[in-house]
Amino acid sequence: MQNAALSQLKFRVANIAHTKTVGRVTSVDGHVLSVAGLEIDVKLGDRLRLERRDGSVLMGEVLCINRDGVTMLPDDPPDQVALSDRVVSLGPCRIAPSDEWIGRIVDPYGAPLDNRPLPQGDRLFNIHNDPPAPVTRKALGPRLNTGFHLFNTMLPIVRGQRIGIFAGSGVGKSTLLADFVRAIEADVVVLALVGERGREIRDFTKNILGDTGMARTVVVAASADSAPTARMKCPQSAMRIAEYFRDQGRHVLLLVDSVTRFAEAQREVAVSAGEFPSMRGFPPSTPSKITRLAERAGPGCEGTGDITAIFSVLVAGSDMNEPVADMLRGVLDGHIVLDRSLAERGLFPAVDLLASVSRSLPGAATEPENKLIAQARSLRSTYSEASTLISAGLYSQGADPALDQAIAFHNPFEEFQSTRTDEGARSSFDKLLLCLRRSGQPKKTLPPDSGL
Repeated sequence: MQNAALSQLKFRVANIAHTKTVGRVTSVDGHVLSVAGLEIDVKLGDRLRLERRDGSVLMGEVLCINRDGVTMLPDDPPDQVALSDRVVSLGPCRIAPSDEWIGRIVDPYGAPLDNRPLPQGDRLFNIHNDPPAPVTRKALGPRLNTGFHLFNTMLPIVRGQRIGIFAGSGVGKSTLLADFVRAIEADVVVLALVGERGREIRDFTKNILGDTGMARTVVVAASADSAPTARMKCPQSAMRIAEYFRDQGRHVLLLVDSVTRFAEAQREVAVSAGEFPSMRGFPPSTPSKITRLAERAGPGCEGTGDITAIFSVLVAGSDMNEPVADMLRGVLDGHIVLDRSLAERGLFPAVDLLASVSRSLPGAATEPENKLIAQARSLRSTYSEASTLISAGLYSQGADPALDQAIAFHNPFEEFQSTRTDEGARSSFDKLLLCLRRSGQPKKTLPPDSGL
């Protein structure tokens, strides 16, 4: 214990700046400040500390740099800021994660949010990092047990995969994320809560995750009233923590809830810097920010671990073609679409199977398993096409044998979809095979049991 305390003390002493360059406020323009005297010593994104004359402190970030000075975007409204107030540069946003962070709740700057001392690691990391080189990355790993028959079979999640959950508000997105935290096998879980209400952060960590979920989880949170710079950095800091554990050879499960709020925070910052929101309400820099964040996850290089990432997208009006959903869908290895009408019927998880896809298939399943998946999807598609006739009572049984099978498959499959399991994929495929047989699917079209 003494050695750890001594190491912490040495680390803090070594990172004390010998000198500090001081700037002065030259103008206050709305919600941004102009500061002279720091333009040579700072970089974009550096943290700044403004010291008011009454002794209070206002934190902020370097937004723009020119020959006349820098523009500071403060974290809070610039009340009581006066001309010539002192501004000190704190350098880039860096964090020092360690194993002691597991089970803790931190903010995007690495400070504890649970009112307990937080031990720091022995190395500082910039929260911005480059993705691994594409040619050096490993292939996707084995299929993971997800705790649901549906995701063990038809929408598999494999080690190193990046998948998105697309849903409107109140459709069960956060509950599904919590179930994944508890069920998916991983050495460490990193959870980014971006723009959540303060009450929901406590409820999610205490009641939904509970002690079991938190025992292997690092939570990085920026509440809804946080500065846009903090909300933008929240998933970036969470990704850097995940990379820290990945580089130790561990398998990390990263969950970001949600990318939509990250994009909205990035838009606030970009518009303050002078960008024009020309892409359906978002500035041109937003797609690259989202893509870069997603690309940092995935399989690691040889000798390191992997980051299996699940990104949630809050879609307005359940429009799956809204800007953020459209930007993210193209860079992921699959997407899960939650449907409000299914949630209103009490089906959980309310997954729209036909709108969802896992790009780990067909490689994540054997040939007999892929045949089962194809037959189940075909029956669901047949039922969906005729659902209006069926619900209106206009279809007579026996008119179409394929539709009769789809109708017989409907209820068993919905039960299958909402059933949790502690067993692996083999058991889940056995249950799917049983659903197909109950629908009257001819046995000659089904793969033999020995193939599963």
